Parts: sequence; C-alpha cells; structure tokens
Amino acid sequence: MKLKGKVKFVNKDKNLFFATLRKRVDTYFSDHNLSKSGNGKLLTKSVVLLLLYLIPFAGLLAFTPSLGISLVLWFVMGLGVAGVAMSVMHDANHGAFSKNKTINYLMAHSVNLLGASAFNWKLQHNILHHTYTNVVEMDEDIDDIVFMRFSPHTKVKFYHKIQWAYAFMFYGLLTLYWVILKDFLQFFRYINNGVNANSKEKNRVAFTRIIALKVFYFFSLLAAPTLFFGVPFLEVVLGFLLMHFVSGIILSVVFQLAHTVEGTSHPRPDENGNIENDWAIHQLNTTANFSRKSKLLSWYVGGLNFQIEHHLFPRISHVHYPAIATIVKDTAAEYGIPYIESETLMQAVRSHLATLHRFGRLQLPHLSEVMA
Repeated sequence: MKLKGKVKFVNKDKNLFFATLRKRVDTYFSDHNLSKSGNGKLLTKSVVLLLLYLIPFAGLLAFTPSLGISLVLWFVMGLGVAGVAMSVMHDANHGAFSKNKTINYLMAHSVNLLGASAFNWKLQHNILHHTYTNVVEMDEDIDDIVFMRFSPHTKVKFYHKIQWAYAFMFYGLLTLYWVILKDFLQFFRYINNGVNANSKEKNRVAFTRIIALKVFYFFSLLAAPTLFFGVPFLEVVLGFLLMHFVSGIILSVVFQLAHTVEGTSHPRPDENGNIENDWAIHQLNTTANFSRKSKLLSWYVGGLNFQIEHHLFPRISHVHYPAIATIVKDTAAEYGIPYIESETLMQAVRSHLATLHRFGRLQLPHLSEVMA
C-alpha cells in the first residue's frame, strides 16, 4: 500500500491556534536574542553521554574485569546508548542540534555507533511519526509488535488482556530488534510503500552503507573483544544483551509515555483520506508530557518529557522546551485545547499501563464509530 500522501489534515474551522502560538514562540526567541538550535550545554551533554557509552567499553577491553564488574559496565553502556539516542541523535536528525548543517549531519549519525541507521530513522520518525502521530497504518510507533497492541483500531488477541504485565519484557528487545532486523525490514518497506522516493542508485549506496556499518558494529562489540583482548565470548554476548535490554526499556518507555497514555486520541481518516483537524491541534490531542519539573530527567531524556513542544516545534532544540512550554500550555488553554500531561514519571507509567490494559480488552470499533 502506498502511504506517502495518503492522509491529509483539513483545518475546516480555520483555527488560528498554531499561527498564534508560532508567533509567540518566535517572539520569545527574538526578545531573548536566542538561537532555536542547541547551545554549549547541549554540546557538553553530548560529550558526557557519548563517553558514558564509550568509556565502559574501553574499560572492558583494557582491564578484562570479572563477570560482575563487566556486567555493570555493559549496564552503564546501555544507559549511554539510550542517552545518546534521545539527547544527541534525536535533535540532530531534526536539524535542531546546531545551526551548522555539517554538525547536524555528524551528530545525527552518532546513531551508527549504536548499531542503527540514521537513514531509516529519518523516514520513520521525522516523516511518518511526526506527521501522522497515532494514526494507525501510518505511524509505525503504534504498530502492533508481536504480542503488543498500541492502537484501538487493530485486532485484539486473547493475550493482549495481560499485555500490561509483560510489556516491559518486550520493551527490552527494542534496540536489539532494531540493530539486527528492523533496519533491513524498514529499508525495503519504505521503498515499496513510497515513503522512500530516492533513486535506485541512491538506495543501493544507502543499503551498502547500512550493511557496512552493521558489520563494523557487530565486529567491534561482539568479535573484537574476544579476538584481540581475550574477553570470554559468552561474557561478551551476555553483556551485549544486557546493554540492549537496558537501552530498549528506557527508549520504549520514554516514547510510549508520550503517546500511549490515558487522554491521547487515535483518530482515523475518512474515506477520502482526510482527518478533519488542524495538524497542530492533532499533535496536542495525540501527545502527552510527563514530569516537566524534573531537571535531571529532562537532561537525560533529551527533553522527550516535553513531547508536546517537540511535536509542535521539532526543529527547536530540546534545551529550549522548558522555557516555551508555558507559552504552549497557556495558548492551548486560550483556544480550549487540552494539554495532556502527567506531573511525575510514575503517574505517566501508571497511565501507560492503564492504557495497555484498556487496549487489551477493547474490541475493534464499528466503522460508524471510527468515522464519528
């Protein structure tokens, strides 16, 4: 099925919310003489998080510690993987890390150090997820995955009734699936469905690059420690799996808390492919914030607890989200638009589990209900 261009938003009421909000946000940056890109604090954080990933691995190779210490180092690497993905790669792939395009390009490809493809990420995240948030069959972030159901518009299975109980086990597989299989499946799917409109020659080059980077990644993390540094192979495999389990849980939970919580909607287009809503209002209806007051959490997750601000202004660096959040919330209230948020991380987790519980029992709506 060709997806690109299939669904469009129709602002029938000519709502001025986003025009007003954008003007107020622009005024904030001009009044404070600020760039919308990242700053020195973001650069410092990027170095810290990259080192959180690289230094433990260097320690493993240099000192070949005992199994217990080795697993601790792999665990820390998992924290680094998630941190780099959320705070470094994410901003850069949106062009928000720096005003310099070359720096954005380089930092966006930090995800290659983590075993994933920046090429696929931009198509899945920047185009599909950010444009068609929570629209089933368009937003891959809410695709049913093995035993998980993230949308009320997909078929419910008997095991979905307990998905809230086993969800975190599957979340831990996210990055492992990503580096082993997902990039390859996405590459060919995006060609077939029209999301990837590059020429055959460009795609051949891109695919060759993906394969080369995968070989480098798996050789460096799985083979080299044993071949060149004498680290027992089974110990390496165990640590590698632990690293991915830690990063998988963190990344899955952070992204799910933004869209699969109580209060967010899952609209369907009509028979003409139209969603009768302003795109910006759609983003507020399908997106939620959590724990906005936690500076430590905001620092580590790259402002992804300010998902509303990120979805409305993806080309603004996350370092500015706490400042503009008040503007967004006040403007939404002025126009009578819900601003969905949880005060704490645990409140958001409980809301997510409640949503999984509800989706596990919620039958497919009739077409008349979907179109309503």
